[in-house]
Amino acid sequence: MAWDEWEQLKVRAAGRQPTAARLHRLPADASGSGREGARDLVVRQDDLGAVGLKANTLYHEVKCQADIAVEADGNATGSSSQAVVALKSHGFRTGGALETALEMWTSQVKSVLQACAHISDHLEYTAKLHSEDDARIGSVLRSHDAPNVSVSKLNEYFK
Repeated sequence: MAWDEWEQLKVRAAGRQPTAARLHRLPADASGSGREGARDLVVRQDDLGAVGLKANTLYHEVKCQADIAVEADGNATGSSSQAVVALKSHGFRTGGALETALEMWTSQVKSVLQACAHISDHLEYTAKLHSEDDARIGSVLRSHDAPNVSVSKLNEYFK
């Protein structure tokens, strides 16, 4: 595909896409409050754990299967790295081009690995933090020093 053809395809594709973001939302009720059918956002510890586990699993799968330029021990053991060395040793210019592509690939794979690690670590931290908060709040409410607050009074705080 020629470069001009590629540019034309990009322009046509951009013309088919709306330029403004659209949000999907529930229709407003007759009063216009927008609360009809609305649901509160609920996240459970199991949900956080499941997403964190998926991110951790993806991290390990990508790390084990991605053909990156240099392994952790500093050796170029990946098949693409070996191809670069072989091509360059025989004087093929393709070796340099493949090396450039491999450097970009390696950079992108490392970015994905970092993102997965951050997601996994952050969700693990969040789940632990909320669990500790729940325990602390529960102990305060159960303690003898806490004022006895009626359910109706507590309900006022949630309106």
